[in-house]
Amino acid sequence: MSEFKKEDYYVDIVNKSEIREWILKKHYAHRMPSTMFSYGLFDKDKTLQGVCILGMPPCHFNYGAGIFDDYKVDTYELTRLVINDNMPRNSLSFFVSKVLNIYLPSPSCIVSFADPNNNHHGYIYQATNWLYTGVSQKGGKDKQWIFNEREYHAKTITVEWMKKTFPKYDDSKNMTANWIANGGEIEENPLCKFRYLYFIGNKKQKKEMRNHLTLPILSYPKGENKRYDASYTPDIQERLF
Repeated sequence: MSEFKKEDYYVDIVNKSEIREWILKKHYAHRMPSTMFSYGLFDKDKTLQGVCILGMPPCHFNYGAGIFDDYKVDTYELTRLVINDNMPRNSLSFFVSKVLNIYLPSPSCIVSFADPNNNHHGYIYQATNWLYTGVSQKGGKDKQWIFNEREYHAKTITVEWMKKTFPKYDDSKNMTANWIANGGEIEENPLCKFRYLYFIGNKKQKKEMRNHLTLPILSYPKGENKRYDASYTPDIQERLF
């Protein structure tokens, strides 16, 4: 593996057409999440080497609800993070640090979940100094609701939403049955996910967020990580502009 040199890489905003194949083919979840911000890691030849996506958090975390007391701040979820296999050591931490410290709105709170159901413990978050605040609650993230290659948070799904979205809705069936009848999928996550937070802002803003935090700050979880196969090569990797 070659030595990492930060001058050989840069981070830039990317659009969905550039990263869709990355998310659907390279990331282990194989589906598009909600997307508000998307960034690419490029090498000096303008070849895309990594993708990071942030979107709306679960509705119970909107504007920091459930994270802070009466303090409100823009809150986003880091939903996808993937780089090419055999990248130099420290490539991923460089990528994440650039996204967090240069490209995102300030002040804001970023939440992300590491999935032990896929043998992840969040070591990239630990390496980039996120706060570990325990495991997610059952009821939302213990299931993945998937429709048209996109995943939805369970707490955002209502009967009214399903009636507007699906071509048919049978009132004699429950929401789960209707979801499946309309071509949706549901994946069980038996283990709760590890929840990490990162505060973006100046010293005063970060201190304020920390003072209003209601979640506990705990020692980082440890365990054996399992790398998933990210060797798939998308058709489009080189930026032409």
